[in-house]
Amino acid sequence: MTNTNSCEHLQAALDTDEPEPLTPGRCQECEEDGEDAWAHLRMCLTCGHVGCCDSSPHQHASAHYHQTGHAVMRSAEPGESWRWCYVDIRLG
Repeated sequence: MTNTNSCEHLQAALDTDEPEPLTPGRCQECEEDGEDAWAHLRMCLTCGHVGCCDSSPHQHASAHYHQTGHAVMRSAEPGESWRWCYVDIRLG
């Protein structure tokens, strides 16, 4: 695991309360489009948006970052606690 001290975004995410997921257990955009073919889910630590990962057909988590600039997300998969900073391309 990468040291979060080397990324201000990951460090800031540790220092703030985590939002509630907007669509627990499902990708927001896939659900709106009537799809359920995602691989894994990721949650934005700024607003709680839940999107599908880059291994999924629509890559909604990355699209959310590009649309909003919200830098850090975490895995929304059971048993996983890692976080990812899109800006610094770092795992934390």
